[in-house]
Amino acid sequence: MEIALVGLVTLFFAVALYLILSKSIIRMLLGVVVLGNAVHLLIFTIGRLTTEIPPIIPAGTYVPLEGSANPLPQALILTAIVISFALFAFLLVLGYRAYEELDADNTDNMRLAEPEDAPRPPFSY
Repeated sequence: MEIALVGLVTLFFAVALYLILSKSIIRMLLGVVVLGNAVHLLIFTIGRLTTEIPPIIPAGTYVPLEGSANPLPQALILTAIVISFALFAFLLVLGYRAYEELDADNTDNMRLAEPEDAPRPPFSY
């Protein structure tokens, strides 16, 4: 099972790299989302996929039992999901505003575009 997930993580990273290197802003944003999902799946895979006992400390002991599950990767993934969703929402609004201002979705056209209400430099001799 872990071998299949490693292959899936590799595929996600390859697709994310391909999308991020694109010239379209929407493709770049989708690449960031796929990259975030690849990292989440990687952390999940690193946290082991074996069936283990829950990480509950029994009464009268101070440490968990031997072979208990590690809850840290799951907590990291939950936190990362929230952060990546907020980052995607911010990037989506930023891309929309750039499209509104520059009337371009392609990064090459954005470099050449000039906002309509951009201040003009004063004429100098």
